[in-house]
Amino acid sequence: MTRIAVLDDYQNVALTLADWSALSARAEITAFNDHLADPDAVVARLLPFDVVCVMRERTPLPREIIERLPRLKLIASTGPGNASIDMTAAAERGIKVSATGYRSTPTVEMTWALILAGARNLASESHSVRSGGWQTAIGHELGGKTLGVVGLGRIGGAVARIGLAFGMNIIAWSQNLTAEAAESAGATLVTKSELFRDADVVTIHLVLSRRTRGLIGSAELELMKPTARLINTSRGPIIDDDALIKALRAKAIAGAALDVFDQEPLPAKHPYRTLDNVLATPHVGYVSEDLYRTFYADVVENITAWLDEQDRGES
Repeated sequence: MTRIAVLDDYQNVALTLADWSALSARAEITAFNDHLADPDAVVARLLPFDVVCVMRERTPLPREIIERLPRLKLIASTGPGNASIDMTAAAERGIKVSATGYRSTPTVEMTWALILAGARNLASESHSVRSGGWQTAIGHELGGKTLGVVGLGRIGGAVARIGLAFGMNIIAWSQNLTAEAAESAGATLVTKSELFRDADVVTIHLVLSRRTRGLIGSAELELMKPTARLINTSRGPIIDDDALIKALRAKAIAGAALDVFDQEPLPAKHPYRTLDNVLATPHVGYVSEDLYRTFYADVVENITAWLDEQDRGES
């Protein structure tokens, strides 16, 4: 019987947010709620499985893992694409990789949750109440402030339009952004330096690539106002970790709200867990019940279609 592994089901919901009954009669399904980072441990876990369902980039499948899984025939990934899967290695071994539907709405909403939480010190104020205290800080209004959007694509454009509703001045920059595209989202195209110098809130919405890895480092952070905040719901490696930690420790900027990190899950003793000017969340930008239902329903459909293909090939 075909064996299916569902990886990194942190909330133990994968098998309840979609109807897997069509597969249950044809395959053995195992959902794993923990995360394995060590490649040898990942291989040992996946050796018995024909199909592996991965949730976004939580468990990377590089060549060195794929080549050690002789039974693997299908990687059922969630989302439209997955940069953590070595597609060439999969193709060489005849392993099919499927994708699912996706919506950017949860990430857009999460971005604004972080912007608002930072501006009004929600994490520390909530902690104060829970600890028996009361007001500890003074928040800041967003109306009239400048929002700097780094990357004005599908997500960045939506974030910018919401900023307009708050009465913010929107500026934007990315390597290929044009003045016309910026204007269509209600933003003004500026240089990279101008954005970091002038923005009260900088929010990042870029795809991780060779061009964007480490794009934001000491030079950019040194341009920021001491009252400015940095928001990242895109990918951790876009920011130089060491440079940001140095800036936060020196209080060179007001703070950072981060949902993504170089290493995930975040190491237990990482400075982002303890710095008092960091609001850190565990990469939950896309983690919504509605989107999960889309992900897993499409995964079931993709695996079912693949099994049908296998059956036709054997007949």
